[in-house]
Amino acid sequence: MLSRRKFFTTAALAAAVGTGGAAAHATPAVLPGQREYRTLTMRGYNRRYVARPRQIHLPATAQEVRQAVANSVRDGLRIAARSGGHCFEDFVDSAETRSLIDLRRLDRVDWDDEHRAFSVGTGLTLETLYTELARWDVTVPGGICRAVGVGGHISGGGYGPLSRKHGVVADHLYGVEVATVARDGSAGLVTATRNGPHRDLWWAHTGGGGGNFGIVTRYLLRSPGSDGSDPAAALPRPPRSMLSTTLTLPVTTEDSFVRFMSNYLDFYAHHREPGNRFDGLYAPISFRPTLTGLGEMLIIQAADGPDARDLVDEFVATICAGVTPGAIVAPAVERSYADTVAHVYYAGTADPPRVKTKAAYLRRPYTADQLRTCYRHIISPAFVGESSLEFLPFGGAVNAVAPEATAMPARDSFMTMLIHAAWRLPVDDDRHIGVARQLYRELYAGTGGVPVPDEHNGGSYINYPDPDLADPQFNRSGIPWHAFYYGENYPRLQRVKAQWDPGDVFRHRLSVALP
Repeated sequence: MLSRRKFFTTAALAAAVGTGGAAAHATPAVLPGQREYRTLTMRGYNRRYVARPRQIHLPATAQEVRQAVANSVRDGLRIAARSGGHCFEDFVDSAETRSLIDLRRLDRVDWDDEHRAFSVGTGLTLETLYTELARWDVTVPGGICRAVGVGGHISGGGYGPLSRKHGVVADHLYGVEVATVARDGSAGLVTATRNGPHRDLWWAHTGGGGGNFGIVTRYLLRSPGSDGSDPAAALPRPPRSMLSTTLTLPVTTEDSFVRFMSNYLDFYAHHREPGNRFDGLYAPISFRPTLTGLGEMLIIQAADGPDARDLVDEFVATICAGVTPGAIVAPAVERSYADTVAHVYYAGTADPPRVKTKAAYLRRPYTADQLRTCYRHIISPAFVGESSLEFLPFGGAVNAVAPEATAMPARDSFMTMLIHAAWRLPVDDDRHIGVARQLYRELYAGTGGVPVPDEHNGGSYINYPDPDLADPQFNRSGIPWHAFYYGENYPRLQRVKAQWDPGDVFRHRLSVALP
């Protein structure tokens, strides 16, 4: 990682506590030993990391966020902000975090008449966002895990079951309100919009990732094609109803696995263009060997048209062609969109594991040799447990946007691969992390052990962060880590960083570096 240059001293910070208001206007911080402290520190998804900050702030307004930032900077405390707590790495739950700003009380969804957009607090979960937007009969193409917080999800791009139809959530981002810190250490609030004077700051939040430029206090959501005159037309309308079913792949031979996955990847590679007739079909698959099978696929299909069941049947027949033993497919169930979100989307977990993730975008299907590598790893006793190898469909409307139009450049891929190693005991850390690293290394043996962006690979997704990409021990390609997440957009992100966070107050192990 690049070294971080400090642009101002603690003494200088102490003299600059913000723009307006004194510390008395901030909400009292939760301190170690107080009743709420342990619960708040344990909100993170990955039990490998638990922060022990000196103080935890629970602001309920944007001004209280600004004041918490100002006080933390004044006291020389390293800041991190938490929305839903689902970061896979220690960007929030770091040993260096001394002031944790928990955004859970920023939980409102309203229509903003001034900006003609939906105002969304960054402490919301996706579940609450979907529910609140339903009052206007609109939605966003966000993630399938309902417990994820919108704060980091949207700033990293945000995709899910409706993305092949409507793009990523960041494609519908009209503006952001951000608490920032100036060169002199003063904290302020700035609103940046798609067409406003601070457009670069807006752009940086369309996939630039959280924890880089300031603390987002609210998002303004409005689709590019809407003028905001009607809230019911400002965002995509959800499907009238959705079909859902599951497909279980039995424990099978290596050859049958290769045939099945080749069929699956070829299908989505062929239907990657915007507006293709399968853009409403989302079928992620998770390989985790159990007594009942090798992997399970969730199939969700928007049922707005009369051919929804035919599309599901055609998809299943295509991916199962030549596969023996055949997959087990449950009868498809049709539910309303709201009921699908409530009963089919993932609920999250109240008992998080220890986690290591590694990910990649696919521009071309894996070769037979790469699929054989996958098979050998997932049937290995070392892989048995809570770990999984996942494939999540991408492309469609996502690929209708130019790579430079948003900070997220992944606009020509059709699939996301995710290695999600999960376990319970600290004593098993090295073993499970090693298994994840070895699978990744073998998959990308021809490009230095990492998915170097080329005709086959599309880099990776910042919301699935992997600090190994910044470590030459694991990234032997010679390509810098930021090329995997941001491609040619990185220099522009650095310029935004220099303007809005010149003191590098907001940083973590994969944060945008000052130029």
